[in-house]
Amino acid sequence: MNTDDRYAPPKAAVQDVTSHHDAAPPPLWNPGAAASWSLLFSPIFGALLHRKNWLALGDEQKAAQSKAWAIGSGAFYAVLLLVNVLLPDSKVQDAFGRSAGLALLVAWYYAIGKSQSGLVLARYGKNYPRKGWLKPLGIAVGVYVAFLLAAVLVGVVWGTVNGAG
Repeated sequence: MNTDDRYAPPKAAVQDVTSHHDAAPPPLWNPGAAASWSLLFSPIFGALLHRKNWLALGDEQKAAQSKAWAIGSGAFYAVLLLVNVLLPDSKVQDAFGRSAGLALLVAWYYAIGKSQSGLVLARYGKNYPRKGWLKPLGIAVGVYVAFLLAAVLVGVVWGTVNGAG
């Protein structure tokens, strides 16, 4: 038998796919569903769940990026809340707040969110253990309600201090 490999097709060692392919997949939240829930709960929700997924996948660098997106998104919404309280109401301000929030979500998704969906699909397909949604969605609803109450409280206090209430 001839062992001459001069005419064999080239071979490439792809570390990302081969090193994890044989390992059992870790339990993960569906990254696409986490991104979809972010439409309702903001990119903070998706970034935090993706961070947990990245840690389970063993990618601490991407987990740190997701954490930075969550912190940055939280700061963005805090500034947006203060702008809404400090500036007089206007349709332009309302439209800016809505469009800026959507732009932030799209930026997060294309900057880092989409990559996790692609990686999980390439590495495990649709056959991987899923984590439950009750706890993260329950926490998200609680945080959402607390944020709304804080926004109302800040608005009432600000209005009272300025003599509008």
